[in-house]
Amino acid sequence: MKHQPLLDVKELRVAFGGKEVVHGIDFRIGAGEKLALVGESGSGKTVTALSLLRLAQNADVAGTAKLFDSANMPNGRDLLSIPERELRGIRGKEIAMIFQEPMTALNALYTVGDQIAEVLELHEGLSARAAQAAAVQLLADTGIPEPERRARAFPHQLSGGQRQRAMIAMALACKPRLLLADEPTTALDVTVRAQILELLADLQRRHGMAVLLITHDLNLVRRFADRVAVMEDGHIVEQGAVAAVFEAPQHAYTRRLIDSHPERDVTAVPAGADARPVLEATGLRVGYPVPRPGFAGWFRKGEFVAVQNADFRIAPGETLGVVGESGSGKSTLALAALGLLKHQGALKVDGKGWAVDRSSDLALRRVMQVVFQDPFSSLSPRMTVEQIVGEGLRVHATELDTAQRRARALAALADVGLNEAQFPSLLDRYPHEFSGGQRQRLAIARALIVDPQLLVLDEPTSALDVTIQKQVLGLLQRLQRERGLSYLLITHDVEVIRAMAHQVIVMKDGAILEAGPVERVLDAPEHPYTKKLVAAALLE
Repeated sequence: MKHQPLLDVKELRVAFGGKEVVHGIDFRIGAGEKLALVGESGSGKTVTALSLLRLAQNADVAGTAKLFDSANMPNGRDLLSIPERELRGIRGKEIAMIFQEPMTALNALYTVGDQIAEVLELHEGLSARAAQAAAVQLLADTGIPEPERRARAFPHQLSGGQRQRAMIAMALACKPRLLLADEPTTALDVTVRAQILELLADLQRRHGMAVLLITHDLNLVRRFADRVAVMEDGHIVEQGAVAAVFEAPQHAYTRRLIDSHPERDVTAVPAGADARPVLEATGLRVGYPVPRPGFAGWFRKGEFVAVQNADFRIAPGETLGVVGESGSGKSTLALAALGLLKHQGALKVDGKGWAVDRSSDLALRRVMQVVFQDPFSSLSPRMTVEQIVGEGLRVHATELDTAQRRARALAALADVGLNEAQFPSLLDRYPHEFSGGQRQRLAIARALIVDPQLLVLDEPTSALDVTIQKQVLGLLQRLQRERGLSYLLITHDVEVIRAMAHQVIVMKDGAILEAGPVERVLDAPEHPYTKKLVAAALLE
């Protein structure tokens, strides 16, 4: 289908402090067309979108970005050179933007309705009352329940999905011809992600607007876009129709992105291993005191139950996946298993009773180690690699001297694919000198150095790009084969569970709704919520 030109970008270059990060890229968006700009973190996607509206702070931008309409054909208006006053009339009215994290993009001090109404008053000249009424209607159009009440709410009083819908309502307030959507579903749970994507597609069809979708998610591109442009290190390395690029990618980087889907590689659990599980929970329950509403709250606390009567067991060499959305109780379950939260019910580690008051039992503490979600915040920036990786030895192997600890640290680092041939003076480096994937390898080495039987993996790949995610999952699969490790794998990603786990439990609102072998639960789910979760993952 041939589209009339709407935006034509030529030789776009963006530099910060003299360092160029976008290197002369060209692309075009037709009226009503959906173009996806796809690539990993740092590829220049978001900077490109922000530069089109001259919103990239302290950036030197060169090239042209011509916006066409019937009154200005064939020359158009160059967004990069028109006066700032003229550009302000275009922002929000002709070109709108949805940001990745609505909690930071929305103003915390104003109600959602006031923020949408402000756009209408500024660009459409509506009165305050008319703008408020239109804001309520826009919230209703984006599927927010009780739109009149939600319009009076502040951003923190809405769920993540509702905040993103409010952001979309604000962006569409003036019926823009082009919508810039920067990772619009990344911060959302999988089922909410599917809903937002369907909403965007429906609104795009109804309003006939063009969309520039910024994303790292190839499944999102495949489902939503007409054309795709692939970015690597500030260059567009390939672009074309979505079907053509996915079926016959020409560039090596595009092929690597497409091949980054997690692959199932699960080692069979040894026969009889279930006789003595590494970790076993019976009737596990975790609750938190919360204030009661009203006057009664002065005298008595209520209780929020984060985990309700959970039963599970993990055999030697087995991976138990725990899947669910934000707030389902997954991470609370993991913290209780690590002995870091007070709990009720029975919890056994290596056949021995385990409770918070036994957290000083070093023999049991050594059995379980943890790898956290975000390697950028879980590693101290003030500690060297030697101090970080060797920290466990100071507690669990006090008989070792400095030279022995260094040797053990180097061996653990080599086991996760980091060595001094790649990184001279490896042990003396600091976390900021490594990429995200390399930092997660450091975190895994820190956990492995005390020879644990079980690793608790709390969203170990969610902060990583897709190609790095595949590498880290491959590393974890290899370590399990070679060391016979057990994993308690916490994730919201059904495909990671499918690639890694032997058994899976599905959690919602603190309860286990379904449990069993991965093949049975994911291929033939019985509970309606599991069916919804699996269906949303397949739609991505």
